[in-house]
Amino acid sequence: MGIHPTRSGTVSERPNTLKALRESGWQSKTVKNELRDNFLTAMKTNDELFPGIVGYDDTVIPEINIAILAGHDMLFLGEKGQAKSRIMRSLVRFLDEYVPYLNIPGSPVHEDPYHPITKVGRDLLANTPEDQVPIAWWHRKERYAERLAPGTKFADIIGEIDPAKLAGGTSMSAEDALHFGLIPRMHRAIFAMNEIPELDDLIQVGLFNILEERDVQIRGYPIQFDLDVLILFSANPTTYNRSGKVIPQLKDRIGSLIQTHYPRERQLGIEIIEAESGMDLGGEFPVFVPYFMKEIIEQVSVSARKSKYVDHASGVSARFSMANYRTMVASARQRGVKHGEKPAVPRISDLGHLPTSSLGKLELDLMGSNQMSEKQVLEAIIADAVRVVFEEYVEKHGLDEIAEVFGKGVKIEVGDLLPSAEYAKRLKRVPKAWDKAFEVNAAESDAVRASCVEFVLAGMYASDRISRASKHGRIVYET
Repeated sequence: MGIHPTRSGTVSERPNTLKALRESGWQSKTVKNELRDNFLTAMKTNDELFPGIVGYDDTVIPEINIAILAGHDMLFLGEKGQAKSRIMRSLVRFLDEYVPYLNIPGSPVHEDPYHPITKVGRDLLANTPEDQVPIAWWHRKERYAERLAPGTKFADIIGEIDPAKLAGGTSMSAEDALHFGLIPRMHRAIFAMNEIPELDDLIQVGLFNILEERDVQIRGYPIQFDLDVLILFSANPTTYNRSGKVIPQLKDRIGSLIQTHYPRERQLGIEIIEAESGMDLGGEFPVFVPYFMKEIIEQVSVSARKSKYVDHASGVSARFSMANYRTMVASARQRGVKHGEKPAVPRISDLGHLPTSSLGKLELDLMGSNQMSEKQVLEAIIADAVRVVFEEYVEKHGLDEIAEVFGKGVKIEVGDLLPSAEYAKRLKRVPKAWDKAFEVNAAESDAVRASCVEFVLAGMYASDRISRASKHGRIVYET
């Protein structure tokens, strides 16, 4: 990113005294200017600015770009699982690889060698020849810290008077008497506070003071630090906009508000699942996932976000989709190992295990749930997801004929541990279902065919054309 020679390279190549640093030509920058300059270089060279961030190219990312160029502290406002934390952490890549600091043992901050803010740093420069002032280097990966608001105390992020130092005779009003919290220690770096509405008013006032004056006030003693820190925040819209949760003065000092959102298209959600799930589909027991099964997994999250039984203010995280995807793949792999199917192919009956990865992740709307349990709500959501995807894939013509066959008393049993080869035998009595399965995804593999057949049967059930009974992982479709 166009980094100065002294900001990279090996330890031995970088200056280790203040005199050598000056001779190298290194220039001091504020963290926001450093971020901006490297960001501009990345834009100029057409680097991918936010690798791995999907679905935000035309919405969120342009707003972040402007905020960086404007030198703003930022608030990321959105429901859970919208990549807020990931985006905040990704900003570290626009810092210099290394920056120098005064190598003072026990110093609470990484001092700018040219502009120290602590008394010990200023005394060092005043009383030591430059060729004897030691310099060390701080890597950008260490220049980011974050904190989750619930349970956070003032001392954690701002600081506190150190009673041990007072007992040793240090004056209470002296800088030396203070124990610094995370934000002062992130001088010349990035600090992120997650879920800002959960902070008590005292901490919010402390943050307001840092944003406004860039100094630290602890127990009424103002320490005039010229803090250099980029502060990022995250919050849920419902709590952030609730009166009294965040003091107006703090809201007013945050430079840019970035509104995040869930994937606007199901395809983008699938891309996130594929990129972030961490599932190895190869190896000794490979798994092949038909695209319609990926669509169903993502549609479960989409349907949950729209469900009248789920609290919309809380949201449904992208982690919900990823956990369900991993569970589905794991169920298919278990079958593949047991029956020697390579590759194993996920099918609708594998979704019977989704409660293990879903329950606890949905927050119900207690006003609209009508006393439904979370498991009942989940089952309704999965059925809706199957119906939505099924109707996109399968033409309705011919489905009534299949339903008529079931109406004559035919029953078809399927299950997550049933060998795929059994499906062809069991469906000889319902050939139309087999034909419909080929419409979905014609394949010679028994495992893929079994997955497609289950999709057709589950879709017909979700469309109220046939009925279904489930017990101990086995599912029987009938009229």
